[in-house]
Amino acid sequence: MTNSTHRVTRRRVLGTTGPEVSALGLGCMGMSDLYGPADEAESVATIHAAVDAGVTLLDTGDFYGMGHNELLIRQALRERDRDDVAISVKFGALRDADGGWHGNDARPEAVRNFLAYTLRRLGTDHVDVYRPARLDPAVPIEETVGAIKEEVEKGRVRHIGLSEVGADTLRRAAAVHPIVDLQIEYSLISRGIEEEILPTARELGVGVTAYGVLSRGLISGHWTATKGAGDFRAVSPRFQGENLDHNLSLVEALRAVAAEKGATVAQLAIVGPGPGRGHRAAGGRPPPRPADRGAGRAGRHPHRGGPGPDRSGGPGRRRGGGAVRAGPDGAPGQRALTAVRAAGRCAHN
Repeated sequence: MTNSTHRVTRRRVLGTTGPEVSALGLGCMGMSDLYGPADEAESVATIHAAVDAGVTLLDTGDFYGMGHNELLIRQALRERDRDDVAISVKFGALRDADGGWHGNDARPEAVRNFLAYTLRRLGTDHVDVYRPARLDPAVPIEETVGAIKEEVEKGRVRHIGLSEVGADTLRRAAAVHPIVDLQIEYSLISRGIEEEILPTARELGVGVTAYGVLSRGLISGHWTATKGAGDFRAVSPRFQGENLDHNLSLVEALRAVAAEKGATVAQLAIVGPGPGRGHRAAGGRPPPRPADRGAGRAGRHPHRGGPGPDRSGGPGRRRGGGAVRAGPDGAPGQRALTAVRAAGRCAHN
């Protein structure tokens, strides 16, 4: 498992109607935004290395670096076959030149506007999966999905996805057009999605693209109590004081299991809850979710400046959806889950 030349050969279909992609995807956000300075040449080389290793899903957002991330992907794929990868794009977050966040716009006319710019920046005639980054509380999800459906019919979008929504919203969206996947944070120590939306997504045939599988580096095996962060993690409660001490004790429980398997902590964490119909994205990740912002209540998210991940679909609790299933007893992911449960709950807040 520690061989750096290991190829990603496992493939999964996103949901029941989506594209077949590699089980591991590459999230590109950190190459342009939010995780400190990035080297453009290194970022392009990373995309090349991922594709060469068999990764076929690249995830971005039109607001990552105010369009820079899409231009970066265009540069990286300039001499590659466009059809070798599936590009997933989030849209709708409103930003300013100082990097600030000013809500979310998912009106039908905004969908058409954002997509036009995305296609030009990416240098392509279609996006494989297109999704609103967050709900726009002023626009019914049916209207947003309906507008994307029109772009599917015109051939400019292949599939529709969602991000950070609750079970009710997922149902309403799926009634308008098939939803292939839901992007949501899901890791060994962030398991709130399993209570409500995970069963709903399974019922509807919606896959999950799990981000934050290393809990923003916390369970990578490299974080220490003295390591600081020059980005949003510097104020994230899970990286502070007693929370950090407790969370690092969970990492040590993972480290013991990883050592038995001849793997790194990060490799074990990515195996996560085990095999299933879901999908995991590694690399750059979306900005901090409300789980980092409040204690047992809906938080505030920089994409929208409002409470919770889903105001139209429920009370905005820290839940998500998808179809990643735990593996059989004794599998590395299940052993890791057992170890974390024995060590205690993650202190997010």
